[in-house]
Amino acid sequence: MTVTQRRTTAWTLVWLCVLVISYASLYPFDDWRNQDIAPWSFVGAPWPRYNTAFDIWSNLLGYMPLGFWLCLAAMRSGVRRPGSLALGGAGAWVLSFVLESAQSFLPMRVPSQLDWMTNTLGGILGAVLAAILERRGWLYHWAQFRQHCLVPDAGGSLVLMVLWPLALLFPMSVPLGLGQVLARLRETVLQDFPQWQWLHHIPADGFLVGLSPFMVVVCVALGVLVPALLGQSVLRKPEQRHVWVFGVVVAAVLFNALSAALTYGPAHAWSWLDASVFAGLAWGCLLSLLALRLSLAWTLGGMLLAQLLLMLWVNQLTASVYLSQTVQTWEQGRFIRFHGLTQWLNWSWPWALLLLGSARWWRALKPAQRQPALE
Repeated sequence: MTVTQRRTTAWTLVWLCVLVISYASLYPFDDWRNQDIAPWSFVGAPWPRYNTAFDIWSNLLGYMPLGFWLCLAAMRSGVRRPGSLALGGAGAWVLSFVLESAQSFLPMRVPSQLDWMTNTLGGILGAVLAAILERRGWLYHWAQFRQHCLVPDAGGSLVLMVLWPLALLFPMSVPLGLGQVLARLRETVLQDFPQWQWLHHIPADGFLVGLSPFMVVVCVALGVLVPALLGQSVLRKPEQRHVWVFGVVVAAVLFNALSAALTYGPAHAWSWLDASVFAGLAWGCLLSLLALRLSLAWTLGGMLLAQLLLMLWVNQLTASVYLSQTVQTWEQGRFIRFHGLTQWLNWSWPWALLLLGSARWWRALKPAQRQPALE
């Protein structure tokens, strides 16, 4: 029986998993050196003495998404189920071996055959899960939903929609204010190029000491509007776009509360939700609902403009001393297990949105290549 190839986002998610796992495995990327041992010597090394349940479970769970998406991508591309299962397990086996070998050049990381085995087992379990779900038809409903309810080029946008709540976990000067990179970029560039005197004219702590309550409302409203318009640009049916708007508001509240709880303690989970933020959430929701009738080109154009305005304002903010200290805690202390991933998501998500959104907006402006109209 011939297997029909289907349009899938799974390959994008496979490469995303590879990047995330590689980052987590090689962090903090410092002090690379040749330690005069074969990179693969961990295979025959003595069994590691100290292993915690957290290490084992993190290895298993960390590689399960890779095996899952790799197996699913293969099945969606026409590979039969046994070959897809083998590819999911083999992909985890090869990636883990390469990264464990690379860790031998990092004094702060210790490769071990146990990690290699548990990583591979995690990939196999993920591949088996994908095959079971596919065989039982549970993934068929997603395929049908994507075919009938999403525009054809929704792949990259779906990835951004999934990553947006995770990007909110990193501490921010203003809620939903993703992309505050100017101060850190200035500091990094000055370390490498101290002769660039013009950088000294950029204030180290931003141009604005703080935002007025009105500007907080505007920034939070824009922070809601951007992901809401992103979802509206890929969903075809009005009722689904309505649900997405309210889902964005709920996700914004929950993940900002989780971020505050992780950063300042559970007692302060809701301390960020003051009158200005609440008003911004309400206005963002209202503007998103009013934008439901816009064409695809206007929806994408509004999303790009909102993101640019938001980045313009948040990059002129001064981070408070308390916030700077908590950021250092995330980078160096008890949150090091996040390996800086939420930080990079927080910084890079808006730029990825601008690149992807600009490409889709340009295509939507061309009549000959116009995407299917939203209902």
